[in-house]
This record gives sequence, C-alpha cells and structure tokens, in this order.
Amino acid sequence: MEKLSDRVKRLGYSQTFVMSNKAREMKADGIDVISLTLGEPDFDVPDNIKQAAFDAINQNYSHYSPVPGFLELREAIVHKLKRDNELEYKPSQICVSNGAKQSILNVLAALLNDGDEVILPNPYWVSYDEMVKMMGGTSVMLPTSYVTDFKITAEQLEEAITEKTKAVLFSSPCNPSGGYYTYDELKSIARVIAKYPHVTVISDEIYEYINYETKTTSIAQFPEVYEQTAVINGMSKAFAMTGWRIGYSACPEWLAKACEKIQGQMTSGANTVAQRASITALKTDPSEYQYMIDAFRKRRDLVYDLIKQIPGFKVVLPKAAFYFFPDISFYIGKTLNGTEIKDSDDFAMFLLENAHVGCVGGVSFGSPECIRFSYAASEEDLIEAMKRIKNTLEQFS
Repeated sequence: MEKLSDRVKRLGYSQTFVMSNKAREMKADGIDVISLTLGEPDFDVPDNIKQAAFDAINQNYSHYSPVPGFLELREAIVHKLKRDNELEYKPSQICVSNGAKQSILNVLAALLNDGDEVILPNPYWVSYDEMVKMMGGTSVMLPTSYVTDFKITAEQLEEAITEKTKAVLFSSPCNPSGGYYTYDELKSIARVIAKYPHVTVISDEIYEYINYETKTTSIAQFPEVYEQTAVINGMSKAFAMTGWRIGYSACPEWLAKACEKIQGQMTSGANTVAQRASITALKTDPSEYQYMIDAFRKRRDLVYDLIKQIPGFKVVLPKAAFYFFPDISFYIGKTLNGTEIKDSDDFAMFLLENAHVGCVGGVSFGSPECIRFSYAASEEDLIEAMKRIKNTLEQFS
C-alpha cells in the first residue's frame, strides 16, 4: 500500500533550494562556487532590532502569544500600513504568521476548495504554484516576457477569470523579475477584479521597500477592491530578518478570522521574541534602513553593466527587489560542452558545473526561457560571477 498522500506526491521540491544545496555540495568538495541562488539579504539584522530581541528574552517573552500575534505588534503593523501605504486596517484584520509563506498558505487554505482556480501571472515565485496544489487548487498561468517587463495587462486578466476563479496571486515588486506594477496598472487591474466579487486578490508585497524608482503601490489602496484583497508582507527582506520567520496578512475581517482559525490548528502564534523585535523594526522610520536599499541599487547598476555584455542574454533593468531575470532562449535547444539545454533549468545546471556560478532556472517560476540571479552578494563576487559566465558562454556564441 502506498504510504504517501496524493497531495504530497503532487508537490515538487523548491528549485531554489535544489540549486543552493547543489552549490553547497560543490563548495564542500573544494570547488570555488559563487552562489547567487537564494533570495536573502546578505546584511546583518540592524542593531536596534537585535537589541529588542535581547530585551524580549530578558523580559521573559517565552510563553505563547495570541494566535494572530501580540496586540502591540498588530497595532504596529496597522500603523505601518497607514504610514507607508495609506491603508486603514484594524488589529483584528491582521494575522502574524511564521513567515510570509505561511501567511499566503493561510489565505489559500481559507479560500480554496478542490478544483478552484488561482490565476498566477508568469513569472511567479516558485512556491505559489506548489502552495495552490497543496490546498487542492489549480493554477492558471498568464504568460509574460521581458518585452512586457514581465507584467500582465488588465485585459489578459479579465480573459482568464471564470466562475471557478477564486483568487489572483502575484508579487509586486516581483520575485523573480524585479519589476513592479505602477499605480495606473494596478488601477486597471483593480477595475477588472471589482467586477468579480467572488475573486480575492492575494498581493505579496514582501519587497515593498526595495523599490529604486518610486513608492510601491498596494492594490488594496483602491477602494473598489479593498474588501477583496489580502495584503501579504513580512520582515524578511527589508529588515534582513529571513531566519526570524515573521510575516503577516492584512485582510477583510471575514478572511482574517479564517486565517486565525487555520493557524490556530497548525502552528499557533509565531515566535514571541521575533514578534517583539518586529515591533521595534516597524516603529522605526524606514529611512534608518535605507543603507541596505542603497547598496542593492549600487549592485544592481554594477551587474546590469556586466550582464548586458554576456552573449545570448536578453535583459531588462530590474526596478525593484534584488534579482536579474535574463531571457536565455538563445541557448535552448543547443548542446553546450556535452550538455543538452532543453530549458533554463538545464542551462542553470550547466552554468553551475562549468562556470561555477549558481543561479536558479526559470521553469519553476513559470518561465522556462529565463534564469534568476540574486545580487544580494558582495560586489567582488558579483563581478567575478559575471566574468565567469561571460568567459564560459563566449565559447558557444
């Protein structure tokens, strides 16, 4: 008798971690690998946040918190959403979770019945499709390309909505493309969503602060879809707190209560020390952490100048987040140094084994013609990585 459930057999492994683990194994074998795989800031947590965690330990915050998080943290989130996003929420609409990933899972679990559809604009973060599968749903992919800056149009979205559509899930700023939807683009999308009250927008805004051009717009700012929108955010990217595992959702009251109900049966409240530290992070003026954004911008400009010189790459300047997502379709169908390149996953493995640079293929992002590089790395490593790739590929261009 088969012991594993059909649910777990439907799931794939995260290609991000597959490639990062492979890079680690090669390093352990003495190979000089530069890994640009993980979407993780390479900065240390700011000192005031660390001090808040020490204080929480000394103040004995070692017991269970309320399932949706400490009231003081939820109030800090409400204040942040008003200050930075012009959004009005109450603490009862906030659910603090063990990372933004759990926040998304809570919302999907609250919404989906078996066979319900979730629209995913391509490219999407690798876990979106797998999380939809986990909750019994079906993903409907909307294609984009570097020509459209990897963004869908309102017309595309409207054509995809059916009676079975339960949600639209996207990130803006986007992992992996580094693009974002403008105010006007989101306004057009909001007008479409408002026509279909059975559809919920799940707006992943975890890269909100890492925007090099403007203040990020949340689709929840449009009144016609406020009651149809679940805003997802967290502490990982802007505050370099990936390992602290604090995310949150801001939802209509009915959905927030459902998320709390689900989380109460899964994990209960998030880590109490990390919650207390997050209060300090959110109450601090964002300008205090601007030095990280400035460093990312400098690295982006550096890599852009170098990556444009790599033969066969088609690339747009990313306006947010810390990724490049070049189109490498020039190499698909070729055989490079004995490796048949059927898709970008093959190409990413080729670069790892031949150039000793780790990146992530775009298949699990819904874009099999692209690869993702994280530039959350030192300038020295970024320069060397682009040099290795260029030198390797010049043999085959």
